[in-house]
Amino acid sequence: MQALGELIQGVHQHGISTPPNTVAEADPGPSKEVEASTPDTIAEVEAFKADHPLPPEPSKPVTYPETTSSRHSTSTVPPDNRVSVGRAEAEFAELSRQLSGISEKSKTISRKPSHGSILSRGSGLKEKDIEKEQTSSTDSDIDSWDLEQTLRGTKEEDTAAGIKSKRVGLIWEGLTVRGVGGVKNIVKTFPEAFVSFFNIIGTVMHIFGYGKKGRDFDILRNFRGVVLPGEMVLVLGRPGSGCTTFLKVIANQRFGYTGIDGEVLYGPYNSKTFAKYYRGEAVYNGEDDIHNPTLTVGQTLGFALDVKTPGKRPGGISKGEFKKKVVNLLLKMFNIEHTINTIVGNPYMRGVSGGERKRVSIAEMMVTSACICAWDNTTRGLDASTALDYAKSLRIMTNIYKTTTFVSLYQASENIYHQFDKVVVIDEGRQVFFGPATEARAYFEGLGFKEKPRQTTPDYLTGCTDPFEREYASGMSESNSPHDPDSLAKAFDKSVFATKLSEEMVDYRKKLENEKEVYADFETAHQQGKQKHTMKSSVYAAPFYLQIWALIQRQFLIKWQDKFSLVVSWITSIVVAIILGTVWLDLPDTSAGAFTRGGVLFISLLFNAFQAFGELASTMLGRPIVNKHRAYTFHRPSALWIAQIIVDLAFSAVQIFFFSVMVYFMCHLVRDAGAFFTFYIVIVCGYLAMTLFFRTLGCLCPDFDYAMKFAAMVITLFVLTSGYLIPYQNEKKWLRWIFWINALGLGFSDLMMNEFGRLTLTCTSSSLVPSGPSYGNIANQVCTLPGGSAGSTRISGSDYVRLAFDYDVGDLWRNFGIIIVLIVGFLFLNATLGETLNFGAGGRTITFFAKENVETKTLNEELMQRKQKRQLKQEMQGSELNITSKAVLTWENLCYDVPVPSGQLRLLKDVFGYVQPGRLTALMGASGAGKTTLLDVLASRKNIGTISGDVLVDGIAPGTAFQRGTSYAEQLDVHESTQTVREALRFSADLRQPYDVSREEKYAYVEEVISLLEMEEIADAIIGEPESGLAVEQRKRVTIGVELAAKPELLLFLDEPTSGLDSQSAFNIVRFLKKLSAAGQCILCTIHQPNSALFENFDRLLLLQRGGECVYFGDIGRDAVVLLEYFRKNGAICPPNANPAEWMLDAIGAGQAPRIGPRDWGDIWRTSSELADTKETIRSIKAERIAEVGSNRKTDENEYATPLWHQIKIVNRRTHLSFWRSPNYGFTRFFNHVAIAILTGLTFLQLDDSRSSLQERIFVIFQTIVLPAIIVAQVEPKYDLSRLIFYRESAAKAYKQFPFALSMVLAEMPYSILCAVGFFFPLYYMPGFQSASSRAGYQFLIILITELFSVTLGQMISACTPSSFIAMLLNPFLIITFALFCGVTIPQPQIPKFWRAWLYQLDPFTRLIGGMVVTELHGRPVICSPSQLNTFTPPSGQMCDQYMDAFFSSGGAGYLVNNATDVCQYCAYKVGDQFYEPLGYNFDHRWRDLGIFAAFIGSNLILLFLGSRYLNFNRR
Repeated sequence: MQALGELIQGVHQHGISTPPNTVAEADPGPSKEVEASTPDTIAEVEAFKADHPLPPEPSKPVTYPETTSSRHSTSTVPPDNRVSVGRAEAEFAELSRQLSGISEKSKTISRKPSHGSILSRGSGLKEKDIEKEQTSSTDSDIDSWDLEQTLRGTKEEDTAAGIKSKRVGLIWEGLTVRGVGGVKNIVKTFPEAFVSFFNIIGTVMHIFGYGKKGRDFDILRNFRGVVLPGEMVLVLGRPGSGCTTFLKVIANQRFGYTGIDGEVLYGPYNSKTFAKYYRGEAVYNGEDDIHNPTLTVGQTLGFALDVKTPGKRPGGISKGEFKKKVVNLLLKMFNIEHTINTIVGNPYMRGVSGGERKRVSIAEMMVTSACICAWDNTTRGLDASTALDYAKSLRIMTNIYKTTTFVSLYQASENIYHQFDKVVVIDEGRQVFFGPATEARAYFEGLGFKEKPRQTTPDYLTGCTDPFEREYASGMSESNSPHDPDSLAKAFDKSVFATKLSEEMVDYRKKLENEKEVYADFETAHQQGKQKHTMKSSVYAAPFYLQIWALIQRQFLIKWQDKFSLVVSWITSIVVAIILGTVWLDLPDTSAGAFTRGGVLFISLLFNAFQAFGELASTMLGRPIVNKHRAYTFHRPSALWIAQIIVDLAFSAVQIFFFSVMVYFMCHLVRDAGAFFTFYIVIVCGYLAMTLFFRTLGCLCPDFDYAMKFAAMVITLFVLTSGYLIPYQNEKKWLRWIFWINALGLGFSDLMMNEFGRLTLTCTSSSLVPSGPSYGNIANQVCTLPGGSAGSTRISGSDYVRLAFDYDVGDLWRNFGIIIVLIVGFLFLNATLGETLNFGAGGRTITFFAKENVETKTLNEELMQRKQKRQLKQEMQGSELNITSKAVLTWENLCYDVPVPSGQLRLLKDVFGYVQPGRLTALMGASGAGKTTLLDVLASRKNIGTISGDVLVDGIAPGTAFQRGTSYAEQLDVHESTQTVREALRFSADLRQPYDVSREEKYAYVEEVISLLEMEEIADAIIGEPESGLAVEQRKRVTIGVELAAKPELLLFLDEPTSGLDSQSAFNIVRFLKKLSAAGQCILCTIHQPNSALFENFDRLLLLQRGGECVYFGDIGRDAVVLLEYFRKNGAICPPNANPAEWMLDAIGAGQAPRIGPRDWGDIWRTSSELADTKETIRSIKAERIAEVGSNRKTDENEYATPLWHQIKIVNRRTHLSFWRSPNYGFTRFFNHVAIAILTGLTFLQLDDSRSSLQERIFVIFQTIVLPAIIVAQVEPKYDLSRLIFYRESAAKAYKQFPFALSMVLAEMPYSILCAVGFFFPLYYMPGFQSASSRAGYQFLIILITELFSVTLGQMISACTPSSFIAMLLNPFLIITFALFCGVTIPQPQIPKFWRAWLYQLDPFTRLIGGMVVTELHGRPVICSPSQLNTFTPPSGQMCDQYMDAFFSSGGAGYLVNNATDVCQYCAYKVGDQFYEPLGYNFDHRWRDLGIFAAFIGSNLILLFLGSRYLNFNRR
């Protein structure tokens, strides 16, 4: 969609009405002619068209019916294989006059001036159903609207306005692309993570993308070709042949490949120049749909237009009006107007349907106005009618805007093929044909391949590259014909087409020299596309500040529309504020409140700072969208980070303000306006600094595991050097520098100086030494609080923070300034790294394999022998399929309603049908018609909404064994990513085939399935994730294989089993389904875009239209004769050359064209004799089956095929293997433990026996509560991802939830023990803790219990929450609550009675800290350093020991250093017990505490099992 200015001028002139009802062809200028199309209405028109050629009528706008293109054969086409556009238009003008009234009226869609009257075909009527209305004589007065008129607009006015057009051709020669591969990569296991970690140089090189990852191999070799502006090229090849790489390189996306040789010229520009100055003019649309799931369709396209609206617009139209009209046009073009206010969604968030999401991706790329467009398998998930509409839209846009268009398709129909000018055929990285699309078929037939007139041309061309599919003509064979990629490429190089191509390329290069004006126009048009203030050298349309503004609006919508996260975040913040406020309620201005004030300030800062931790994950998950938008030149990545921090500031500032008000005033901090706002601003800045730090980390690290390792180390250092756990002056000198780049430390120092600088404390009696009834003269007492002096009870807050923390109150604003510098620095780093690092922006996925053992080696050899036999056509009929069930599934009056905000929405409406053994039934309809919904309902997969009507098996309601007896291959390919293909199939067979079937028999059947689905090459391949594992089509085969391996007794449901597959794979799967059906299997299968050969394999069809209404159920018949007769007698006649599967969707109005006929096809069906016959057949089937089954009905109604213990064994084995093959997960966790322990050990290295070391030892112990925070953050996503797989497998009744939950717990145990060991040794022995075995053994045991507690806590939280994202929001609240009430940050006696009575006792950390503190400090002597001694003067004439005798006699702690008469030197503690006893701890209770702590593991497990059993978050 080049020149949006031209596009919108047409919109402005003609208005927008319904979806296009015409397919216009070429630009009428002399430079381009295109093939004509033939109508898809009545057959008689064909003869008329041949006999009545009429002269053109250029003065009239021509509107003619939706057509199915049919090119002339080579013999009848003029030498240039073109038909003049004038003649084509004249023919269609006459045609439109001759068509029947019904056809004419159905093809013309009215438009009224008011936008409100637009008919939204996808969502019902907005005002009235124009199709149902009787047309009147006024039809001729109604403005008709078609896509070509709208897009073409008035070029004369555009030219007058000075808007230039962009036309760039493309030539490539000697193009060779190399990637990593050629080596069988063996999957890494847990021990190998240690080996690679200690290979430090290799690790660093890997982080920055250097170093060998495998052997280079040629993905593409020696490609050449030329494409002129206004031409469309179809790229054909089997999956894995290199189509995607070719499209990416053509679109100048070169990242991720190890080398690209040869020349690619975009007009006169080489690839570097084009990338530097015109990057957004060549774009690539990938197979996967990547969008912000919480934005609506309208907002997604609106944002694209915000940053891509051209600066120069015709007619002086405003930017806002331009945006509105283009969005409406795009939605109409793809028939998705009804989705404008629906969120886009993703596989895990309900939004628009898959087909609609694909159309949003297509529309978004059209907004780019690029002149070179590469579309990769963009019809995947679209129905046949919509796919054809899309191809025709591309044809029109290519003609009008002279774009250069490349499209790769796996299942292209003949009608789609006819839209293309040229075709390139790729075979395993070799270019085996490039030339005119009309002559490709004849070329391959001329090479000796057998003619297959019934096969579509794209299937035939691709089939010639497939060793299994290609057949040779009589007298030809592999010996005298091309038979592999190299020989096919050689044959092409010697062909007349290669010679013509060479001549074309020479001519094109000469032409380039004479077309300087064209490229001057291109450069002018490129500049005209830019908005005001955009730099001339910029590749972006919008200036940087407008990019930021557009992104601010988008990010605001993303945050605002994610209401759930917003609400949870606010609730967490408010609840924590209430807890903090009540724990430290009304802090006194005395020495008793000094330490606790520090606690409340630190926790307030820490909680808000770590609210930003989620940014790490969201930054890394958001990479694909950033990469796509950078490629589309929507915006600079740096603009996103700046916009995001502004939006974050807006949201967090409000939230933190409420938090600050509650905490500040409840805790009775200094009542001073300046102090409050300083408190508030410092916390906000701390939050911003940490947010930007985590984002910078997310940009810097290649994957989440590296990020977690780095984050664990840095966070630990930040907390340790913040000044709260260990004061600045007590830190090791080599660690102090971290304070100056630590926003937490600087923020905490500011908060302390802000608070205590305005405060004077009063010393309480508990802090006075000596104290007691005998001591009443303050002149002979001293306050033990730092800053206290003999003879005074008043302590300056400034002196306190200076002596205790080494803070000077005058440095407050200096430190704040450093925080601001850190914010700016992190933002700069974030923006710079976002611009320069391209992790995940391209490249090729690598498949990993499991190591072969003796068994798998033998099996693989057998599979390959069978494959060779099949290749030589020697393969026998395959295994004897033994399917004994004769059960029949019937459904009557089936309706399905779901709750929506406005009430109930009906998705299925009175559907009737049945599935019988021996008959293969297809379920078809437009995208969004309810096909998947119907399958879900029939397969008992729905757990929300209301189902009415009868679904019966053999005349009675299905029992508990129904789901076990059915297999359902769903649309989403959800698998355990660490399994091999064979393991996945065996897992399914082990658990879902009857228990009495032997394992040998089950596994033998698995090998049959692998062979039938042609998965021999990937039998031992690791499935992996969609972005880093098996390819899309391979994953689809695994999904089908898993369901087939279950050997369903009753039914097999398949939802789009051929989507994403090439035609031959699709045909093989359908042929296999036919074979299963013939053996007695009941099969119901949804299918998109079937060609004639595929469609004829089906016996029966259930056809749905939008709204879930049935429009046909019955036999298809040979050559679809029965189906077509039904349509014919109701007024729709299929032309003889049309594919019935595509035509019938057009006939019912599934695509952009209006339906054929005056009546709604749903109404026709409801009153048809065929429906009556269907109802009668269902009645007779039920009666017959009830009579036949009778007393012989199966009594085995077990819900699961295997007993519980067997499920536990099989699931546990798989889960342990999954953890073993996830080295990063286990090693990252182990690394974090060791890193935190070593950093803590170094910070508190070899503590002495001084008074301050008591507090420091407690803080070392306090570091153990960091463990749960880190473990929980890792365990939850792991559990959540595994649960998604469990949902799919449990719906198939493979196993119960108990084996799943138990296996997740048991699989964590070995790693938990290893982590406990790795954490214990550095943490315990580096600070110099007590080495006696009784003490060390206890401490190790309690750390091990902490490890197990943390794992089970994380899994329990995950089991009780719908997603790991929600769980992550709860984590800070839980961990902070546990840390607050364990007695460290606020001693037990000072905790308010309400909390002390129950929460202190219920806090697991109370037992952890209590046990560890008493074990370490019990009996440890204390020796004060001189600076830690308190000095005071005894009364005149008394020795120090005499004066202190009463104090020590009454149980006073500490001891005197000397026994002088002038100055007494006093140490506050004599032994460690005196330090912890006032805190409420007791050495005698340590084993009790350990037992209670261990009991918390039990409570976690109980809640985990209950949560996994009763909480089902899989709403569908």
